[in-house]
Amino acid sequence: MRKIKIVSDSSSDILALEGGEFASAPLKIITAEEEFVDDATLDVDTMVNFFDKYKGRSKTSCPNATDWLHAFGDADDVICVTITSALSGSYNAACVAKQIYESEHEGRRVFVLDTLSAGPEIGLVLEKLAEYVRGDMSYEDICENIQQYLKKTGLVFMLKSMKNLANNGRVSPLIAKIAGFVGICVVGKASDQGTLEAGRKCHGEVRALETLVRNLEQLGLETGKVKVSHCLNESGALRLKEMLQARHEHMEIEIQKCRGLCSFYAEKGGILVGFEKM
Repeated sequence: MRKIKIVSDSSSDILALEGGEFASAPLKIITAEEEFVDDATLDVDTMVNFFDKYKGRSKTSCPNATDWLHAFGDADDVICVTITSALSGSYNAACVAKQIYESEHEGRRVFVLDTLSAGPEIGLVLEKLAEYVRGDMSYEDICENIQQYLKKTGLVFMLKSMKNLANNGRVSPLIAKIAGFVGICVVGKASDQGTLEAGRKCHGEVRALETLVRNLEQLGLETGKVKVSHCLNESGALRLKEMLQARHEHMEIEIQKCRGLCSFYAEKGGILVGFEKM
């Protein structure tokens, strides 16, 4: 039987998948003083607190082709899942690694999926892939079905600061300035093109979470799975879970902490929500 391996970059916030062979290719967050590698050894809380005080320049670095090849290992077939190509070079590097891997290993295959997203939406995709692999689905069917599944998922967010996103050219500095006012939260979503689309500016977290719930329902949330990632804001994540379960009693909702890359961009207090649409 051919061995199928699932691989993603660390924007997925996932380090292990139950019942499937998995590897994560870490992104890096780089400053003049520190370099943070987004792998299992990273102390995320320490990193977040560092950036809470740091005033210098910072940038992120995606896995290169060599990093991806290391993650592929010696699998017969690889399914590689990346952060949106609209915000990172991770997808392009994975495509280069695919060409090298397939040319050096005759008969082996690599499928690279650009999620046009990040964080908990990628987590949902990875969990679905693991489910397909456990179910002995063929490699060809897995690649086809996961593309269809991705069309039925989405990502929304609530951010209290967008400084790092603006400094790295991911959002408009004007939008980031609005989010910088005390008590203002920005609610938005990942667009169909894989960019971050800011929406409502809300006064206070409770109002922002109420807006987030309405946005989720407008985007097609009914009874599907929801994955909530937070950056040092467990209380806000739990409040969101309560709001959702008050309207959808039997909804499956998982809460997790953002890891390095997502914490860097979500910043302290930020919440990301991956969800399945109807």
